[in-house]
Amino acid sequence: MDTPNVGIPERLAAGMSMPEQHEYLRRKLSRRKVLASSFATAGTVGGIGLLAGSSGNAHGEGASASSPLAAPSAPVKVDGRLVAPFARHLAFGADPKTQMRVSWQVPFAVKSPYLRVGLKPWELSRKIEAEVRDLRTPSLSKKLPAVEQYYLHAALDGLKPGTTYYYGVGHEGFDPASPERMATIGSFRTAPATPEKFVFTAFGDQGVSYDALANDQLILGQNPSFHLHAGDICYADSTGHGKESDTYDARVWDTFLAQTESVAKSVPWMVTTGNHDMEAWYSPNGYGGQSARWSLPENGFDPRNAPGVYSFTYGNVGVVALDANDVSYEIPANKGYTDGKQTAWLDKRLGELRADGSIDFVVVFFHHCMYSTSTHASDGGVRDAWLELFTKHQVDLVVNGHNHVYERTDAIKGGEVGKPVPVGASTDPTRDGIVYVTAGGAGKDLYSFPAGVKDSFEGHVEDRDSILSFHWTKSRLPDPDRVEWSRVRYTGFSFLAVEVTAGVNPKLTVSALAESGERVDHFEVVRGK
Repeated sequence: MDTPNVGIPERLAAGMSMPEQHEYLRRKLSRRKVLASSFATAGTVGGIGLLAGSSGNAHGEGASASSPLAAPSAPVKVDGRLVAPFARHLAFGADPKTQMRVSWQVPFAVKSPYLRVGLKPWELSRKIEAEVRDLRTPSLSKKLPAVEQYYLHAALDGLKPGTTYYYGVGHEGFDPASPERMATIGSFRTAPATPEKFVFTAFGDQGVSYDALANDQLILGQNPSFHLHAGDICYADSTGHGKESDTYDARVWDTFLAQTESVAKSVPWMVTTGNHDMEAWYSPNGYGGQSARWSLPENGFDPRNAPGVYSFTYGNVGVVALDANDVSYEIPANKGYTDGKQTAWLDKRLGELRADGSIDFVVVFFHHCMYSTSTHASDGGVRDAWLELFTKHQVDLVVNGHNHVYERTDAIKGGEVGKPVPVGASTDPTRDGIVYVTAGGAGKDLYSFPAGVKDSFEGHVEDRDSILSFHWTKSRLPDPDRVEWSRVRYTGFSFLAVEVTAGVNPKLTVSALAESGERVDHFEVVRGK
């Protein structure tokens, strides 16, 4: 487990839920104190207030232009330095063929932020006003300062399928279309109108490190159409227990988003929520910070309160993102916050995807592990809530994070091995069951496997050796498991690359790639006809 930060002085009752933490923080850190801290921070950068014309952030603590901190205009330079955009990151809207969401950040207040887009890098003729989501974080402990962050978002709709677009982000005094700013122009490609061969990548538990950056660069080399991030995104909250001692340093997000920009400025970065992504100050369920920093498809059951729950279709693949904090037995700070609505939505959405004749494969990703033998082991909560639905709708691939390793199961059917799937083998979810992949080696400190367990590449082929592990129960106790489904285990930094083939014989070719570029594991998913 990670080492806790110093918490706020008063100790709260053990097991406090996220809404209880949120209410406590709101009472303790009064509006007056927050404004005073924020104003003092703003004063260090020349007295800049909130972005002029800000619409505020309903999920967090944003302010409008009428706020005491708002400024009628803002300088382009601070202490002679240009205020330049940074940390660009893309995400699909609900329809990847026609919708893209562009997000970025500025270090200080700016005036009239916008996005330019066009079909040529020198012809960015379309100009779109950006939405401002400012985020104010008070001093949550004596070691942390108050922080003011400015996140900008532009929604692109009505795009052409299968088309490359060029874009630039700017504000008054910083025009990305000007000759001296041409190097800041980025690009993206919308999903094709009809299914074709493509690659997507996935991992969880990234954080900020040289290894995280190395994985990003390897992902870029795969030329993926999109990337799935299974939660525990940046580790601003370094403990992730969902307790009152989980203070978080909002400045880590600045570093993370700058680190990720080299990939996420051109590859849609589709994230969901992990236990380290719950930050109680911003909203009762702790997701106000995520809502301020990311623009994700708003087609889940409640995009305002559950931003990490959504779905999209790319080519012949339906993708579903879930928030496992809602059902986790291990870390229950947000357990039950959707009152069953997420699970009901999941059942409905999986049914819709399976009824769509143009979709060959359904991929689900979330944070906590359904099946894993590493440090956190398996979460009985996600099994109890979703395993039956995955089986009912014949999900083709499940991707998790949480455990900082790579581990892959055989095909699991009814909680048992439906078919052994050695490295290089093929499996059919309609007959054999589902393969579950833990891809938590994105960059954070690595975990290990139980003592005596072979933890490099394929663990077994013929002997079907069993491993003593456990799963978390409803009473938040570890219940021992003797498992036979753990097929491939690897403790190095790694990520998942999935090649999708469409047409007469569609298939998923799933590969795990190490930080060295070495192929650690691979298998195929081919559905029966």
